[in-house]
Amino acid sequence: MFNDRTDAGEQLADRVVREGVTADVVLAIPRGGLPVGRPVADALGVPLDVVVAKKLGAPGNPELAIGAVGADGSVWLNDDLIDRLGVDEAYVERERERQAEAAREKAAEYRGDEPIPDVAGDRVVVVDDGIATGATTIACLRQVRNAGASRVVLAVPVGSPRSVEQLSDEADGVLYVEVPPYFSAVGQFYRVFEQVPDEVARTYLNEET
Repeated sequence: MFNDRTDAGEQLADRVVREGVTADVVLAIPRGGLPVGRPVADALGVPLDVVVAKKLGAPGNPELAIGAVGADGSVWLNDDLIDRLGVDEAYVERERERQAEAAREKAAEYRGDEPIPDVAGDRVVVVDDGIATGATTIACLRQVRNAGASRVVLAVPVGSPRSVEQLSDEADGVLYVEVPPYFSAVGQFYRVFEQVPDEVARTYLNEET
């Protein structure tokens, strides 16, 4: 159990340092990933920036993710769920384009016109406050990989066992503080898990390392 996202970030930073991880940059997934990512970036002595993705909602149920897309268009699709729901290809393409644009706009709010910094050849640590389905996380990891990063490590305070296993195929390494066997939602492992407004999340980018 974590007190809040800052506490989770500090515990995650300890784990990252113990594992001997080295990095050139930490990329946090907004919004909740930023207060977690700040202690990790500080511990590694590297800049903190963002990487953004948006989930693709199912027809009539936008909260049900049938996939996710990054600001650069990198996409992950849950093909089994798409087939089971009978979602047609035209809908998926429309939703992909719409959410990719939303991801680009969100990235621009945080760091200008470029969705992520130039990470070609860099060692990158991607951080979020936890992993439930992992859809947006996969899209973020693929985005960083497509940008030419030499090594991509995912670091999270908590995640579901199934998602952590799945994400191990997307990253060069996955680090976590807890992977509880009984997992229903990320927020159940935080005493305080309030929404982080964009204006508050952006302040973590401006702090000194």
